[in-house]
Amino acid sequence: MSPIDFTIIGVYLTAIVFIGLYMQRKASRGIDSYFLGNRNLPWWALASSGMSSNLDISGTMIIAALIYALGAKGFYIEIRGGVTLIMAFLMIYMGKWNRRSGAMTLAEWMELRFGKETQGRAARLVAAISSIIMTIAMVTYFALGGGKFLDTFLGIENYLGLPSEFWAATLLISVAMIYTVASGLYGVVWTDVFQGFLIFSAIAYMAVKAYGITLPDEFTISLPMMESAGGGFHRFSTTLKEWTSIWPSSNLSIDQYSQYSIYNLFGVAIMFYLMKVILEGSGGTGNYMLQRFFAAKDDREAGLLSAFWVFLLSFRWVFIGAIAVIGISLGTQITDPELVLPAVVETLPVGIKGFLIAGLMAAGMSTFDSTVNAGAAYWVKDIYKLYINPKATEKKMMLHSYMASVLIVLAGLGLMLVFKNINSIWGWITMSIGSGLLIPMLLRWYWSRMNGWGFVWGTFAGMASAIIFKAIAPEGVTEYTMFTVATGFSLMGTIMGTLLTEPTDDETLSRFYRNTRPFGSWGRFKAQLSSKDIADIDAENRRDIFSTFLAVPWQVVFFLFMMSLIFKTWGNVAVLGITLVILSVALYFTWFKHLSTTVNIEE
Repeated sequence: MSPIDFTIIGVYLTAIVFIGLYMQRKASRGIDSYFLGNRNLPWWALASSGMSSNLDISGTMIIAALIYALGAKGFYIEIRGGVTLIMAFLMIYMGKWNRRSGAMTLAEWMELRFGKETQGRAARLVAAISSIIMTIAMVTYFALGGGKFLDTFLGIENYLGLPSEFWAATLLISVAMIYTVASGLYGVVWTDVFQGFLIFSAIAYMAVKAYGITLPDEFTISLPMMESAGGGFHRFSTTLKEWTSIWPSSNLSIDQYSQYSIYNLFGVAIMFYLMKVILEGSGGTGNYMLQRFFAAKDDREAGLLSAFWVFLLSFRWVFIGAIAVIGISLGTQITDPELVLPAVVETLPVGIKGFLIAGLMAAGMSTFDSTVNAGAAYWVKDIYKLYINPKATEKKMMLHSYMASVLIVLAGLGLMLVFKNINSIWGWITMSIGSGLLIPMLLRWYWSRMNGWGFVWGTFAGMASAIIFKAIAPEGVTEYTMFTVATGFSLMGTIMGTLLTEPTDDETLSRFYRNTRPFGSWGRFKAQLSSKDIADIDAENRRDIFSTFLAVPWQVVFFLFMMSLIFKTWGNVAVLGITLVILSVALYFTWFKHLSTTVNIEE
């Protein structure tokens, strides 16, 4: 990079740290301020922050790699996590259900559902520990992508026997740590909003650049090969028509020795990805995404922030499509698909390169700051305050917030030395260790008989099986195999843990239902309400279920429409555009116009 590029990056880093430190006074007022912004942050800022947090360097690199290697069909692989399809569920009903709880963390929510006695406290502890493990895994994922990206430009030497990618990631994380630790959610949200402007400027530039490129009818792409086949990369031929096709097929014809050959049973893979999304979306999310809904003011704002979040996220697919198109135009300059993003950035002129790198650093730090802030909350609220020092002062808890953030980051950096491939850790997070949480997270809402021990057994069985299977599984094992193992053990653990132990007391369950009003096996608790309340709840539940069936395809069509604009496949644009308009109008009448309606339960 030139001195001009380094200057632009330096100005950006200085500005972002200044904003974070400026927010320190508000954040330091107490734990509610530090982790939830006193639930007084505007919905559009929470949505902007959520979008920035989803648009991370690691995710952008792996999705760009999949779109570069497989074309538009790579989109369907990223239904596993990169499409963030759970936003459709959060938008319609899951966001408001979580907001109604009044909790600060997922673990705290457990006591509202399972009570404050032994089973509730056990569920809260297990939820906190599993969330911290997921946070560390996400920091590792962030560090791998950020380090791999920055190392291309900074030219850092290996030091103390550690790879240069490790030191590049450490540099990026150190800057983000300053404002994350100092200013909590206030700093996270407002620095994310600032970074959002940078991110969208980068998207606009790359979209214009890609739009001016006309790809040939035939070209080659590079795919990574398995270690058993000698490793390295090999080039394969494809056509523009096949590469830009948005219609999924049941099978792909990727070379059997390629690492991407695990996607050859494409129809089966998509089925499992959709199953995973339905389970995850219907059960609700955790960590930094959930934190945005806990911080929302009311049901209406929970819905509005979700819709705006999806709208902003759609531009990610403009950017991804642009990177893939430019990457294809570079021809044989691309070897490793996971490096298509930095390879494209390398071709940019002086000044623009520094600006775009700053924008991508902004995207990376947005994910990091949200993840770490949410992870630290589990230690402070659900472990330290509950089990170690129940009488801890606000000052003590703030100190532990800072310490927890630092330790989570150090653990994540350490795991970076174990995982070498972004796609491998992302597949493990989304389809294995994350899947181990899906069943207990799902059933806690809909099965009233499920108790805290069911959550404990199910979570432990799912996550333990995911970790053990990862250690013993042979190379090339499919992601849906990992998914089946983790969810299978988790389901058995949840059912056995629930049926072999005493149910949660009726008073706790009744209070939970009156606050949240989910659908499922809650009939005897709903029967305790007035006939008017029951009618209002039934009407809301029917609208939400029907609207969810519209919202899921709406989000998929929306994102594919945005990417097709960059591919200039006008037939697809027309079909997707008409479908998008129809679904949007339907959602207006079934969901949006009812956002201000609340179900008032008389005490």
